[in-house]
Amino acid sequence: MIQAADFAKALQLTELSPSTRTEWDIRTADLNRPGMQFCGFYEYFAFERPQVIGKVEMTYLENLPVEQRRSMLEKYFSFDIPCVIVCRGMRAPDELLEAAARRNIAVYQTSMLTTKFTFAAITYLNRRLAPQVTRHGVLVSVDGVGVLLTGESGVGKSEAALELIRRGHQLVADDVVDICKVSDNRLVGECPEMVRHFMEIRGIGIIDIRTMYGVSAVAQSRSIDLVMNMEPWVQGKAYDRLGLHEEYTTILGVKVPSQTLPVRPGRNLAIIIEVAARNLSLKRIGYSAAKELDRRMQEMIMKRTGQGGEE
Repeated sequence: MIQAADFAKALQLTELSPSTRTEWDIRTADLNRPGMQFCGFYEYFAFERPQVIGKVEMTYLENLPVEQRRSMLEKYFSFDIPCVIVCRGMRAPDELLEAAARRNIAVYQTSMLTTKFTFAAITYLNRRLAPQVTRHGVLVSVDGVGVLLTGESGVGKSEAALELIRRGHQLVADDVVDICKVSDNRLVGECPEMVRHFMEIRGIGIIDIRTMYGVSAVAQSRSIDLVMNMEPWVQGKAYDRLGLHEEYTTILGVKVPSQTLPVRPGRNLAIIIEVAARNLSLKRIGYSAAKELDRRMQEMIMKRTGQGGEE
């Protein structure tokens, strides 16, 4: 369900015709431009979507005789339409507002161009209708890479994030991270509004990162590109030292690169997380230090093997 007030506020819409309906049963992040319906074609009509009236549709409406326009709009609004949005700041005909009011359908106006509004509305609906889950952790943006820090309570996630912020990176969420699947291979995380910009540091209490470090120290949302699971160092446990084998964590059906970060006194976790994020950025453009080292070693072995065979 989409909340009407949230939709209007997020897209900065002006209400032309009010409605008592507070939510809409919208199931898809698509819109409908009713040009064909205004021409009388209802064989296929996506009436369950928000209706967008642009310059073409409005010009057609304005050129119709008043009685014909009124009759056509009565049929159009006989369907259970969520809402109508008039773009480009155009004035809606009185007949349209009257027909919408009789059917208790909201009509909004936006100054945006039709294509720009369509993009913004689809993006908003995608976010609102995306599958969501809430995870315990800390989400930070490190050089544009979204890093989700997970681990047991008290392991040092918030302290590591605080050091990253001090080094110029951004906090997205502390302790509670709302994650939504915005596409088949992309997750976006954000902080619940109630605790946005706040962080809990044991021994100090609650601090406001935005007030303390400035607006540039926080971000409202970020894609989740890397999961780093922080755990206390276990003596004798074999930790990955080369990075040749990729590990993944699955969240909402999306595979996200993951790494285990052992924690013990003396380790600068912030620098390690920063290096991990930059290393991921290099891998994305096709360079892997571990694979490059492995390639050099293989070349050296091949050369030595070849020299030994010649002797």
